[in-house]
Amino acid sequence: MSTFLYRLGKKAYDKPWYFIVGWTLILGVVIAAISVNGIHVSSDMKIEGTESQKVLDMLAEELPEASGGQASVVFTVPEGERLDTPEHLTSISKAVNEVYSMDYVINPVEMAAKAGASLAESPQSAGTDQATTTERPPYGPLMANGVPVPGVIISSDGNIAMFQFQFTVPQMSVPKTVIDSVVEAVTAVEDGTHIKALPSDSIKGKPTVFSSAEIIGLVVAAVVLFMTLGSVVAAGLPLLTGILGVGVGVGGAFAISKFINIVDITPALALMVGLAVGIDYALFIVNRQRRLILEQGLSAREAASRAIGTSGSAVFFAGLTVIIALCGMLVIGIEFLSTMALVAAATVLINVFIALSLLPALLGLVGERICSQKARENSRVHATKVRRGVATNWINGVVKYRWPLIVGVIAILGVATIPVASMELGIPSGATANFDTTVRQSYDAISDAFGEGFNGPLLLVAEPKGSDKVTMEMLYSLLQDLQQQTNVALVSPLGVKETGDMAILSLIPKTGPTDAETKNLVQDLRDPDSSIAQKYGLTLGVTGFTAINIDMSSKLAEVFPLYIGVIVILSLIILLLVFRSIIIPIKATLGFLLSVLATFGITTAVFQWGWLHSLFGFDTGGPLLSFMPIMVTGILYGLAMDYQVFLVSSMRESYVHGHRGVASVVHGYEQASRVVVAAAVIMVAVFAGFSFAEDVMIKQIGFALAVGILLDAFIVRIILVPAVMAIFGDKAWWLPQWLNRLLPNLDVEGDKLIAALNEKEITDDTLKPLKTH
Repeated sequence: MSTFLYRLGKKAYDKPWYFIVGWTLILGVVIAAISVNGIHVSSDMKIEGTESQKVLDMLAEELPEASGGQASVVFTVPEGERLDTPEHLTSISKAVNEVYSMDYVINPVEMAAKAGASLAESPQSAGTDQATTTERPPYGPLMANGVPVPGVIISSDGNIAMFQFQFTVPQMSVPKTVIDSVVEAVTAVEDGTHIKALPSDSIKGKPTVFSSAEIIGLVVAAVVLFMTLGSVVAAGLPLLTGILGVGVGVGGAFAISKFINIVDITPALALMVGLAVGIDYALFIVNRQRRLILEQGLSAREAASRAIGTSGSAVFFAGLTVIIALCGMLVIGIEFLSTMALVAAATVLINVFIALSLLPALLGLVGERICSQKARENSRVHATKVRRGVATNWINGVVKYRWPLIVGVIAILGVATIPVASMELGIPSGATANFDTTVRQSYDAISDAFGEGFNGPLLLVAEPKGSDKVTMEMLYSLLQDLQQQTNVALVSPLGVKETGDMAILSLIPKTGPTDAETKNLVQDLRDPDSSIAQKYGLTLGVTGFTAINIDMSSKLAEVFPLYIGVIVILSLIILLLVFRSIIIPIKATLGFLLSVLATFGITTAVFQWGWLHSLFGFDTGGPLLSFMPIMVTGILYGLAMDYQVFLVSSMRESYVHGHRGVASVVHGYEQASRVVVAAAVIMVAVFAGFSFAEDVMIKQIGFALAVGILLDAFIVRIILVPAVMAIFGDKAWWLPQWLNRLLPNLDVEGDKLIAALNEKEITDDTLKPLKTH
């Protein structure tokens, strides 16, 4: 591998325009494909096989008009005014009729005329004689000229009204153009009136993939690159290749989005990971080239080729580790997660190819300017001096106090994991939006006027067993019994299938969409042994956005231990192959598990408990994104193993080249720590930029990744790893002879290449052979 990469690096250096033009053409093809196919991104994060999805699929086939998602808009006026005045009624009725005339929106009047007597009253008839509540609720239908405005209920004080309507497709599959048209129609009521329209989170816009916060992260990365590499030219190359890599990766995902389902958070995730690894991988190679030039006097051409052959091998296996970790999500069998993982993995793979082919080509254009004359002179001045920098003092301190440091690290990370015990998973709702957003204001207005459960209605499907049919008498008796159940605020019929073998009902819980009581209600309703199911001989299915989120969170929590198991097994196998050691894979895996649990603990404390919420730009804590633990675990594992590979491979290189015991740990740390720290700072900066994004899903993932890298790189890899390595000494590299013969030699450190170069002097000019130590 190292010899092949050495030759590839030299060819790219000598003929840079072949590779530059090639990657430019690839980018051009991606842009052309996007222009032809367009960008198709949805929020459809469904999980096949869950109870709510089975009900939705059945409805889509049997009763399509009832399978769509529900949405709501709140209208408010200042205190002391009413919405049922003639002027306000005219504006609201116009907006309602305009929404009902749109594609993807069900018109209840037309539907009632079509279904005739089979369509029962809508939920908005609450408060009329047909209401199934035992007590008259503090709201009722909004009346215009004695006729209810379809889909609108009004509070008893008259200053808050809620317009509920239904789409013909699941809420997360509604095109953005329709969402924009709905928002435009309902906000038109504000013109010339005191009415304020507040769309709920069910019709909010898509998250922004890139914002000013991420640009700040790039600026920090640029500063770190300059401080590490010492020149603007050298610092600019990792930025250029990283941006190009995510351009091809994310752009490629957009280009094929017409043919695969890409959820709206997928591009942001690929952007985060691709940008971070793209910059870091190029940094490792450029830093190695500069070291070979300054410390060994090689030409830029030879140094670039050897950097690709040595550090390039580490980049290849580090990238492969990230890709395998991401692709491990495929075993979970959740479509939208698999797509997210594949897009992110493809972006990482592209960045690896760019680092190994385009980067040496760009280095060929830069030539000897990669190191300034001042840097070369300084290198010659310090060549004969024993240098004791920060890294040397640090590693000597770690080795000296290794036992107290190990105990301290385990204690600190152990305390940080405590909040994990109370971690709750879910999908962020209007209840966790910021106070100044219309989504939050709409949620609070609905909760105050009608009850929190109106923010998360449940859709019930009742199917008689055997050949029984749903009669109107049975239906209304069922409604009355459901109404008496714990935590039920309102039950209303939506319709009965013409064949009589299916009834559709709307149920409003008393509690909010993310409350534990609502989850318990859903489970009770689905219980085939419940008193209602037994009394009427029915099978009750529950779906709707709230039920979908409950099922999604439960399913993801269920498969999370499986994924952790996959990650642990992969970690042990990959690190065994890379380091040819028994102890190092076990140590690295335990360190990763400790850091990732601490990451979730801190993330729970911030986003669920609300610690430091003002610093990160949110007002209210809430459940963590349901798929965040799985996604973050996969990414952090891959990135943590990156640092493990670059740091410990340097220690192994020192060991192979004659350093023994603690000396190999100290020497290897001195060689690799500076660039590992710089790479970690860059990753933290990039991910931290996303933690200030407007969308809470992107915010949580960005924060978790930033904290995870911070803990793993600066506590586990920089403190715990060398401390443990110092305790084991040479025993850390022990491997049974029989296993040593079976395992392939991946030559990650490039020892075979170095030996060949030293022995045969494979250079095109008079060059010094590469020193071993």
